[in-house]
Amino acid sequence: MKKALVIGIDNYPTSPLRGCVNDALAISQSLASNGDGSPNFSVVTMTSNDTDVDSAALEKAISDLFKNGDADTALLYFAGHGIINPETNAGYIVSSDGKRGAWGMSLSEILGLANHAYPKIKSSVIILDCCHSGYAGEVAGLTAGSPAVIGTGVTILTASHRDGVAEDGERHGIFTAILLDGLAGGCSDIRGNITPASLYSHVDQTLGPWEQRPIYKANVQNFVTLRQVEPKIPLDVLRRLPTYFPDRAQVYSLDPSYEPDRQNVPPEYRSIPVNEDNVRIFKELQKCNRYGLVIPVEAEHMYYAAINSKGCRLTALGAHYRKLAEMKLL
Repeated sequence: MKKALVIGIDNYPTSPLRGCVNDALAISQSLASNGDGSPNFSVVTMTSNDTDVDSAALEKAISDLFKNGDADTALLYFAGHGIINPETNAGYIVSSDGKRGAWGMSLSEILGLANHAYPKIKSSVIILDCCHSGYAGEVAGLTAGSPAVIGTGVTILTASHRDGVAEDGERHGIFTAILLDGLAGGCSDIRGNITPASLYSHVDQTLGPWEQRPIYKANVQNFVTLRQVEPKIPLDVLRRLPTYFPDRAQVYSLDPSYEPDRQNVPPEYRSIPVNEDNVRIFKELQKCNRYGLVIPVEAEHMYYAAINSKGCRLTALGAHYRKLAEMKLL
């Protein structure tokens, strides 16, 4: 119930590009499966290496994506040239035969298709790695910065603002290279979910203030999961949080029996027996600590909290996941 159209064009007659086909192929491969190899998006890939992505082919493929069939999520990714026609203040993604007066497909038309796809398509995601892509979502004829007209369930993520350029890297566009890192797990949440919002945050934090600036616009009630990777903390561990912390403010008491190391502990603790059940629990709590769900009490590290018989407690994030586990939502 998830489908994606991925387009990459290098072969422009007058201004050829060199990384857009690589971008499209890599994005297609990433979206096709989750981190565990399970199927994810059903992907159609169009690149200028394999076909002539002219205006007619471009418009038909994008129209088919948003018009044909029901889906939970429909995703459009485009890498190639983008342009704003100064005479009409209209933005376009440029087809392989794009020229003055017939550049390709307008961003307004693409947005219109996505807007009208709801509710047959519950979530439409438009990702553009091209110059001037930040125009997407603006109203043609109005000044830059005017309110976007984005329909229900639509998300837009672009490589640059409306007056910006999309830079190339060594093998991929800079924007797409960061996207690929995010889709590989660089921006997954605790449970391994990757969303357009987390991808935007990943791109935004990676690009400096003097580099191209990405744009994110959305009109959604629920976040869309674009890909799943291995959870940072196993779900069964998260489900045990209410067991370890019956109350969100409770301190879980620790003692030296939780720490298996007997070589590097102070001499007075070496004779204290190790409890294997406690060691297992401590490893889970340490993993929660690593990802900000648990913090030690009256100690700098979890190790010292155990050795000095202190404890640990939930952070606000940990309390959130404890509540999800308590409500059987994990």
